[in-house]
Amino acid sequence: MASEERVTAEARGALVHLPRQADAEPLPDPRQSDVDEWGRSEHTRQLARRLYEPLYKSWFRVEWEGLEKVPTDGGALLVANHAGAIPSDAPVIMHGIEQELQRPVYGLADNIFRAAPVVGTLWARAGGVAAHPENAYRLLREQQQLVLVFPEGTKGPGKLYSERYQLRRFGRGGFVEIAMRAGVPVIPIAVMGAEESMPIVYKNNFLARTFGLPYVPLTANMLLLGPLGLIGYFPAKFKLRVLDPVHFDVPPDQERYSRSRIMDEAEAIRVRLQDNLYDMLRQRRSVWFG
Repeated sequence: MASEERVTAEARGALVHLPRQADAEPLPDPRQSDVDEWGRSEHTRQLARRLYEPLYKSWFRVEWEGLEKVPTDGGALLVANHAGAIPSDAPVIMHGIEQELQRPVYGLADNIFRAAPVVGTLWARAGGVAAHPENAYRLLREQQQLVLVFPEGTKGPGKLYSERYQLRRFGRGGFVEIAMRAGVPVIPIAVMGAEESMPIVYKNNFLARTFGLPYVPLTANMLLLGPLGLIGYFPAKFKLRVLDPVHFDVPPDQERYSRSRIMDEAEAIRVRLQDNLYDMLRQRRSVWFG
């Protein structure tokens, strides 16, 4: 009996020196990844930046003016003109800001990209988010991110080459209302070069209506390069001018804002972008060399 009690006491003593489960090193979770709630993957963005850098620097030869006006912290809504059958402006803006300022940029786009197989997943991993007011609000207000939006919508990329650099109406000014609600500034960016990178020379409206698409384009790239023209951009020189931030002197998170004020602010931003584009075009020496 005494021997059994001694063995039991020794066993209890040994248990005292065993590490508790809470003190043990946690095992890695095999389900962990770098994909955030929006589907963005920093690993994918790093790979995209590595692959896109030669196109950005050597093909489009991108130049920025006023990049210091983009804040290095806090939320801001980036607003730019939009063009090209397969727009080249969004990746140029996102890549440039992420490389220069080390800040992620979330690009709002039509939900048609999200619905497309494979393309939708890649688009989300690269920072694309469905263009919905609540998505924009959460990114701007709650997460203090940089969000890129093109107020012309599909009307911008659908312009013919003969209509280049003529900004379309900025919808009903929804981007201004989102910025007001989120309490962040709007930062306009004038983009020159996208119009010539993949210009549309003809639109097939019958096919567009048949398949429910905003437009079905025939581009100069397709005429010169054949099937390669679907992905091959012309080496147009890109110049981007960041304008002064627009701040709205209104309290955030209000139930409603003045509709006339929203429309006036949106139109004022459109006019500023249009005037700056005309100024940049007057200074441009050529499409290919800036």
